[in-house]
Amino acid sequence: MADDARRDAAYAAGQERILFCGSCHGKDGNSKRDYIPNLAGQHPLYLFEQFEKFGNGQREDYVMSNLAKVLTVEDRINIAVYYSQQEANPRTSPAPALVDAGRAKFQAKCAACHGQNAEGFRNMPRLAGQPAEYIKIALKRFKDMDPAVQSSPMIGIAAPLTAGDIEELAAFLTTL
Repeated sequence: MADDARRDAAYAAGQERILFCGSCHGKDGNSKRDYIPNLAGQHPLYLFEQFEKFGNGQREDYVMSNLAKVLTVEDRINIAVYYSQQEANPRTSPAPALVDAGRAKFQAKCAACHGQNAEGFRNMPRLAGQPAEYIKIALKRFKDMDPAVQSSPMIGIAAPLTAGDIEELAAFLTTL
């Protein structure tokens, strides 16, 4: 990322490789489907690490797991660079009345790792502007994980969240 020429070359190559990715995550990295995450504005290291996790089975998704296995390391890097340079677009909250409560919960429970504005950094994902449905799915997935089998700091964070907490966080995060 620090070498302008290499970053520009990776961006151009990534733009060519995202044709398949764009049908779900959007050509500009802003998902058109509420249950699929935005990739725009994510840190390239985070995106690359997620490809690796799908490829080695740490994360599972039918499409992503199969795709990660056929992309070269260079493809993964180029796609990560391309999407990291796209601008994430906020969405309208599906539950505007819950936004203030979600903001307070985010500041208390999430901002230390994900940033004050949910912008993420390095290996912490950007949550700002993510589709509300995706946020809810992800938090429920972490809440249901078995800490004896899986390891993620999110397991402990999500465990005490109520269904209402999850709704409030999703209502807020989608608007950033």
